[in-house]
Amino acid sequence: MSSVSIRQIRKSFAGLAVLDKVDMEIASGEFVVILGPSGCGKSTLLNVIAGLDDCDSGRILIDDVDVSRLEPSQRGLAMVFQSYALFPAMTVRRNLSFGMEIAGVPKAKIAEKVAWAAKLLQIEPLLERKPSQLSGGQRQRVAIGRALVRSSSICLFDEPLSNLDAKLRAETRVELKELHETLKSTMIYVTHDQIEAMTMADRVAVMYKGRVEQFAEPQLVYEKPASLFVAGFVGSPAMNFLTGYLDGPCRFRTRDVSIDATAYPFAAEPKAEEAVLGIRCEDVHVVEKGAPQSIPATPAFTELLGADALGWFDSLGQRFSVRLSVDAARSLRKEVGLRFNMAKASFFSAETERRL
Repeated sequence: MSSVSIRQIRKSFAGLAVLDKVDMEIASGEFVVILGPSGCGKSTLLNVIAGLDDCDSGRILIDDVDVSRLEPSQRGLAMVFQSYALFPAMTVRRNLSFGMEIAGVPKAKIAEKVAWAAKLLQIEPLLERKPSQLSGGQRQRVAIGRALVRSSSICLFDEPLSNLDAKLRAETRVELKELHETLKSTMIYVTHDQIEAMTMADRVAVMYKGRVEQFAEPQLVYEKPASLFVAGFVGSPAMNFLTGYLDGPCRFRTRDVSIDATAYPFAAEPKAEEAVLGIRCEDVHVVEKGAPQSIPATPAFTELLGADALGWFDSLGQRFSVRLSVDAARSLRKEVGLRFNMAKASFFSAETERRL
């Protein structure tokens, strides 16, 4: 196992900053997911760690050793790509062993490592097949196995599940997490899929426009997003937002509505300023129209999701999502009130978009 330190990394393409002062400390044996939309710099950061791209400035340290100017082969990393990148003319066995053969590893050791990886990934019956004879999930297992046989203490994954269907993605997520628990390797995993991030990561680094917006445990990212972007990007559906004016720690005002904010745990004594109130759909409750501390709302439509339902309501000129029981969704009235659990709410500065 190895630790990875990413310090003040900058990277530009044609004058456009793709990575801007990225700092991260990844502990030995940690499973870190780098999450963000397309173009945020997450794959570029992974390539810089691997040595496939050079950084303009900053340093990459592995176990406190600066590897920023080393070739990829000298960094002791293994990488799994989105496209599998298997050799089509080789069998699964040769795909697993080829890198070790080139490195001059003894034949007995190669056979031992191939057998170990095949058993671990449950691909033993596939060893004599070629990639064209495998399903997408099987190809991905082979690609992962090829990385594992290198015995690297750090594994990098660049959106490895994006080519799989929904069922296979769910199955492979579980397998990857179990694999990490078994190997205890340091794993850095890039994805735009928040479900992958929330279910697999020890910590999630949410990236936006080349910067790390928040780096924390998945539940903390969900419950206490550090910025307006994180709040809107993480969660399905996205967090509900309401723009207004925060009158100190006591009152949030928007249009003709005043909401008591005393239950909200402010990080510091707030000042009077324009702010954005964020609230998750499970922290909004349907009450009688005109009930205290509620806003008037009209049901728009509902989505039945099996065990529960998602209700959409029009209020204050915008639409709110509310998590409902199936029975509650079926018995909605034409006019209702929505009450927010302010202890679970989030406030963001309208100017800086950072959490208050």
